[in-house]
Amino acid sequence: MILVLNSGSSSLKFRVVELSEPAAGDKGLVEKIGEPGGVPDHAAAISQVLAAVDRGTIDAVGHRIVHGGVVFQRPTLIDDAVVDTLHDLVPLAPLHNPGGIAGIEAAREKLPDVPHVAIFDTAFHATLPPAAATYAIDRELAARHNIRKFGFHGTSCAFVAARTADLLQRPLAELNLIVLHLGNGASVTAIQGGRSVETSMGLTPLEGLVMGTRSGDLDPAVPGYLHRVAGLDFEAVDDTLQRRGGLLGLSGANDMRTVLSRRAAGDAAATLAFDVYCHRIRKYLGAYHAVLGRLDAITFTAGVGEHAPAVRTAALAGLDMWGITVDEARNTAASTQARLISRPDAQVAVCVIATDEERSIAEQTAAFLNLT
Repeated sequence: MILVLNSGSSSLKFRVVELSEPAAGDKGLVEKIGEPGGVPDHAAAISQVLAAVDRGTIDAVGHRIVHGGVVFQRPTLIDDAVVDTLHDLVPLAPLHNPGGIAGIEAAREKLPDVPHVAIFDTAFHATLPPAAATYAIDRELAARHNIRKFGFHGTSCAFVAARTADLLQRPLAELNLIVLHLGNGASVTAIQGGRSVETSMGLTPLEGLVMGTRSGDLDPAVPGYLHRVAGLDFEAVDDTLQRRGGLLGLSGANDMRTVLSRRAAGDAAATLAFDVYCHRIRKYLGAYHAVLGRLDAITFTAGVGEHAPAVRTAALAGLDMWGITVDEARNTAASTQARLISRPDAQVAVCVIATDEERSIAEQTAAFLNLT
């Protein structure tokens, strides 16, 4: 069995995955790490996890790490040198990587006799061509500070792309796909033959689509303008774009379910937020269709992608001339199964597939260690 750990700064999500029966196995969440009412640190959280599972059946531990930079572009066996390098990469993901490192250090201490493997969200996007990964800034400055597009949600994209091929009963190597991972964080990825060739998130997860609290794309001059005109310092600008932007900034709610409810009641701010959200998705779909040339399928996944038919309808509205159409009966039918929601005669398949990042991490860990 593979113990999958997704460690945040104040939480630890875990799941035990038996690859022969992936739906089974213990799972849970330890919250408020280092906070009042919670456990004191990640070591205590790991102890709590191990008390809930049969540690004797654990063959390996797979750790989700958000950012691997240019150093880690595939599953990596964790040793002291890897941990040291992960510490060096913290500036690339200061909100995410420290929690992941803390989880690794605690788990290695509690489970020293099993292999620990790091699975990186950025690794799937290591195949981005230079034209897609390169920002048009001073190249020496960019090289010195690793400024380039890295992309995120890679474990989700890899899992969903493979399941899309299964659903369509076609080899992944022959498919051109666009995966829309729409959750509180949101991204869109163009996948050609199983390889990421474009993605909306960049150096950090801020770039791209409108998200729950993140602004996504905006004029790069806005931060400087806010500093000069509104008097915001760097921390305030970062907070505005990262934590007070997106759906929250536009409508006062970061949850799409609340936005949809307010929109249905006639709330103008919620209506605008919804329209901006879907317009941004449609703009990226058009751009990535052009990048791919031929498009075989669009797959919606994650919380909003899987559960918000109105978003799917609006995001794809007006694309009939490209062979992209939605069958509303299929789209609105209550189901958690992988399914097609496009019309039977559509040129481009539109799919809804539940992501399973923990299973993807377990599968990658097992394959890396030849446990399958």
